[in-house]
Amino acid sequence: MTIENAAVSEGPDLAAMLRSWRARVRPEDVGSPFARGARRTPGLRREEVGWLAGVSPDYVKRLEQGRAHPSADVLRALSRALRLTDAEFTLACRLAGHAAELDGTVPQLIGPDVQRLLSRLADVPIAVFDAAWTLLEHNDLWAALHGETRRRAGRETNLVWRIFHNDPGRIRHPDPEEHRASLVADLRDVASRYPADRQLAAMIRDLRRSNTDFARLWDGSAVAHHASGRKTIDHPQVGAIELDCDVLTLHGADLRIIVFTAAPDSEAADKLRLLTVLGLQDMTSPTPGSPAHAKDRGLGTA
Repeated sequence: MTIENAAVSEGPDLAAMLRSWRARVRPEDVGSPFARGARRTPGLRREEVGWLAGVSPDYVKRLEQGRAHPSADVLRALSRALRLTDAEFTLACRLAGHAAELDGTVPQLIGPDVQRLLSRLADVPIAVFDAAWTLLEHNDLWAALHGETRRRAGRETNLVWRIFHNDPGRIRHPDPEEHRASLVADLRDVASRYPADRQLAAMIRDLRRSNTDFARLWDGSAVAHHASGRKTIDHPQVGAIELDCDVLTLHGADLRIIVFTAAPDSEAADKLRLLTVLGLQDMTSPTPGSPAHAKDRGLGTA
């Protein structure tokens, strides 16, 4: 009698891992806006993962069924949505065939410790950017202060790209030229540290071609780090708010944590408390399709 042994893979499968990682995340851990009621299964729903990662629920479904192949960017977004550890993110990249591609690129993984920081500091606007100033995550008060950002994708989430495309958000800078110059000098330093990052190199190349101011600043010799400072945010409901903006660097992960704070018992502190109540609702209630309804979705320009 002849016995034929079929080759069976004992290794992990990306689709199965994504389903497992989704099942362990609670909605309250990620600030999901969806209904909290009773759930037939534990963890996040697919539409919640899609909302957090900026992809469609159908795409999440196809990934979990092994019918789609995620790009490196989608894996980064999913890793943030699912609160993956460094080791889990590395595994996901390896299973998707992107491990080698990610070598030498700007890190974008937010660890559980930083996620907890975002959740616990609910009374201050706080966001996480990568070293090249791409917005990765923020808390609810950041969105209330700067406008909703989760609908943005790709380069539209990068602060430098938006500023040089005349989309500065709600922050008013006393010296816009100095601010732009400091960002370009900072980006030059980042590009020198991550020369293998093709997406960063492509963005810089396109900025040089499309914006003469960026090209002029980039061709200069300054290398610097964009620093903290005092900012004025023009909010459509509560008016101008003067806040201290601190840029914190998370060493090892090479992430930037941006925090806006107000002096105790100040007018700005009162306005921030009001924003915790207002959230993203618009008190003027413009009609859908009107200019007021479409504007003010900035990511903030630290």
